[in-house]
Amino acid sequence: MTQTDDVIADVLRRTRRIAVVGLSANEERPSHGVTRFLVRQGYDVVGVNPRLGGQVVAGVPVFATLAEIPHDVDMVDVFRIPAQVPPVLDEALARFPNLPTLWLQLGITHPEAEAKAAAQGVTVISNRCPAIEAPRLRGMGLDVAPVG
Repeated sequence: MTQTDDVIADVLRRTRRIAVVGLSANEERPSHGVTRFLVRQGYDVVGVNPRLGGQVVAGVPVFATLAEIPHDVDMVDVFRIPAQVPPVLDEALARFPNLPTLWLQLGITHPEAEAKAAAQGVTVISNRCPAIEAPRLRGMGLDVAPVG
């Protein structure tokens, strides 16, 4: 999967709605901080966590599963261990058959799941964090603000 700066910047620009899978209520967890960052950047964010469904965490509504999200999303941002990526991808593709982007956070890769997603036309970003990439790319002069 090619994850050039231009591809990442394009993903960040065209994305509006993001589902953060593995959102934690613990403010010290990366998923919590990244969710807050994404909201501050202007994205419409929802969380996914079976133990927190129905709650508001980091200022966003949380659903127990991707299937419960009542609207389409442009990106599924995964904070789960690599072994859990295939079932998350399967659930994401079942709920969002035209999913534009699968984003796997720092330390998360799963070559087979990434290849499966890419074969279905999904842009895959792995082992990266939008809260790191957006400021880095802005510092290089690339526009990463969500359009619209």
